[in-house]
Amino acid sequence: MIAIERKFYAYLDQMDIITVLLPYSYFEGDSNEFRLQGEDVDLPMAIRDKVFLEDTVKYICFTSVRPEIGKPYKIIDGHGGETDLQIGAVIRTEEFDTLFFYDGTDLGVSYAKEKTIFKVWAPTAAKIRLKLFRDAQHNPEFINMERVEKGIWSITVDRNLELYRYSFLVCFNLEWREAVDPYAIALTVNGEYGVVIDPVKARGANSDISPVSRPVGAIIYEAHIRDLTMHPNSGTARKGTYLGAAEIDTRTPMGEMTGLSYIKELGVTHIELLPFNDFEGVDELDRSSSYNWGYNPVHYNVPDGSYATDPADPYNRIIELKQLISAIHKMGMGVIMDVVYNHVYIREDSPFEKIVPGYYFRHDDNGLPSNGTGVGNDIASERLMARKYIVDSVLYWLQEYHLDGFRFDLMGILDIETMAAVRKAVAEMKPDVLIIGEGWDLNTPLPGDRKANIANQAKLPGIGQFNDWFRDSIKGSTFNTYDKGYALGNDRYLEAAKQVMAGSIGIGKRNGLFLQPAQSVNYIESHDNHTLWDKLKICNSDQDEAILKKQHRLATSMVLLAQGIPFLHSGQEFFRTKKGIGNSYRSPDEINWLDWDLRDDNRDNVDYIKGIIEIRKSNQAFRLGDSEEIRSKMSFWPLPAPLMGYEIKAEQWEKIIVLINPSMDQQLVELSEEAKWNVLADHENASAMPFRHIEGNKVLLEPCSLFIAAK
Repeated sequence: MIAIERKFYAYLDQMDIITVLLPYSYFEGDSNEFRLQGEDVDLPMAIRDKVFLEDTVKYICFTSVRPEIGKPYKIIDGHGGETDLQIGAVIRTEEFDTLFFYDGTDLGVSYAKEKTIFKVWAPTAAKIRLKLFRDAQHNPEFINMERVEKGIWSITVDRNLELYRYSFLVCFNLEWREAVDPYAIALTVNGEYGVVIDPVKARGANSDISPVSRPVGAIIYEAHIRDLTMHPNSGTARKGTYLGAAEIDTRTPMGEMTGLSYIKELGVTHIELLPFNDFEGVDELDRSSSYNWGYNPVHYNVPDGSYATDPADPYNRIIELKQLISAIHKMGMGVIMDVVYNHVYIREDSPFEKIVPGYYFRHDDNGLPSNGTGVGNDIASERLMARKYIVDSVLYWLQEYHLDGFRFDLMGILDIETMAAVRKAVAEMKPDVLIIGEGWDLNTPLPGDRKANIANQAKLPGIGQFNDWFRDSIKGSTFNTYDKGYALGNDRYLEAAKQVMAGSIGIGKRNGLFLQPAQSVNYIESHDNHTLWDKLKICNSDQDEAILKKQHRLATSMVLLAQGIPFLHSGQEFFRTKKGIGNSYRSPDEINWLDWDLRDDNRDNVDYIKGIIEIRKSNQAFRLGDSEEIRSKMSFWPLPAPLMGYEIKAEQWEKIIVLINPSMDQQLVELSEEAKWNVLADHENASAMPFRHIEGNKVLLEPCSLFIAAK
């Protein structure tokens, strides 16, 4: 990058408005005229306004001839001084967006043995060169690219470029910047350069499946690729890798299954994997020295090399990730990709900012980057080419890697139109793909009615939202560790608990959070914040562990029995702990791994949760797909607090009853009628097939337990 010394500054802020900033140290900030000079242009500008700032005088000038973006211009002041015209806020105007929107599908690299075409969108660039080399950077080629339509720069190289490394050198405001192709699909180690590959050689077996016919049939199990196998007793040979996670029939020293085989046995339908696109935080050549969840996105369309057995081979990570996805598919489960399009790791280092500075990120009223994500930058998804990038990227992963769902991290940063475009494009390619996201209302400069958050769920049909109402009602506030929810015995949450068990769609006189149950992703624990077990240990430090395990079992069972889409954090079923650490995004493996010894020690609870999963999957009554169906088939009993009781009209049975006792005492409950009841779950057992019967119209509920029976 070349440093440019400027005595004053000029910016194109609208297509016909130029802002000139003169510091007081330069002729006391005074000038009575300004001229615009460029190729075939030399004319005065009209000074529309003059604003005195702390260090400078700001002149807002009108030009009758619109500067052509991408060409060099000078601004001459009344003293004969000059400066280059830089791209300013014009880049964030709707006019710019419309003028330069490109709807082609050929950005990035188009490879053939005879030739390779490179295309990059950079409308504000004055020049772009392709940097190209085969192995080490000795004597790289620099090839001038040609500006074509809509701000696209293109070059065709007529020879076989397989495994050539490349980057773009972009000249912007008289400065050269080097950037990796944002559309790159293969990388060198640690993402330093893009790599030209033959897509045919990277192709895996076509392994498309359809785990569920509708969203409420899904049961999601969230896992981190590395966490699955790093424990010493995971039984996995290639720990911490794509291939390690793909191993089947792995076992602990006690002979119990681990990894994919265990997850399949548990009965879930989808595995949601924490981000596996290229991210910062783990050195791909020394992955054992650090740990990261993966929420530091750098390159969006390439698998991260820290999970690959050979990160130096550009094909290796691609093929091994596809092998993992195929292994999951062969077990009948779908794969949900955790995607992080809301921010980048470091804005200034991002290919987006280097190639089209100021365009891809939101700015506040003062022109500074906004920070609704809390990590220093917010992607401006409402801009047409940013939206296009997100849609293109999602479709690339869907088509190339045969994924079954996407989980959008901090979805509330993105705009409604972008998420609707994603939903539409995905449905056209594969209708049964799940799309879910974190719809938190975040402080980003986007109008409230345009944010893809829970408040606007009515504008986002077909997209599930993580239900924090469910989370906090059942376990207690995530952000107040000492707050206890309904499942922990707090009857203050009883009415809210009824609503969320009914899919949060609004029953009785209460307004709902969602229009349809498929919009509610029900959970009490995820990778974020304390595990439920750690919260229980903190807020009930003197309580007997046997009681804590009962409360934990009850809360987890409620997730699986509620209308909507259930979501489990891996290891939740065996009391996963992170040793009291809430935000473990870069904590050691010993904090984050799945402790398979802990699973062996709590096999009874695993079997119970497995039974609850069987009950859900075997009875459509627990996965009703329509809000009106819930209101007509599900009715709550008028039991005294803190008890909850409800019945659901069912297809396999005349009715199913669910009773919940979160208290520390036995409770005698009178049933709705005297009959012979088939017991599916009690305080000790859970099964889709009845394991005992009761007769009469009363049942004794054990402390911290639930009871399910069918007639």
